[in-house]
Amino acid sequence: MSGPMIVEFGLGTSLRRGSYTEAAARAVRAALWRNSINLAEYMGVGKEDMRIEVHIGCAKPELIDIDVLADVFPYGETSFVVGHGGLDVARPEGQGNPTVMAQAALIVSVEVPNA
Repeated sequence: MSGPMIVEFGLGTSLRRGSYTEAAARAVRAALWRNSINLAEYMGVGKEDMRIEVHIGCAKPELIDIDVLADVFPYGETSFVVGHGGLDVARPEGQGNPTVMAQAALIVSVEVPNA
């Protein structure tokens, strides 16, 4: 048995630096650590066997460093899809970097051996 079994969501921001990668990494952390992903343990497989498809939405997806995001995951096999989404909020004074908001969706699946 395999296929998506859990979907987790997170929101991350970069308030001052305008870093799309940092906002995305914070969104991933929010999805990971706000929720306990114990799927592998429940299914009787190793955590390293989890497949995690990571979807990131931000205003400038071309500025995301996937290698930095991959380092956030403590285990599992990750793949990434980065597209348009999120939100940039201009500073009220009109100068400097915008506040960057990114969303993350983590789709988790495992291959479960037949009983």
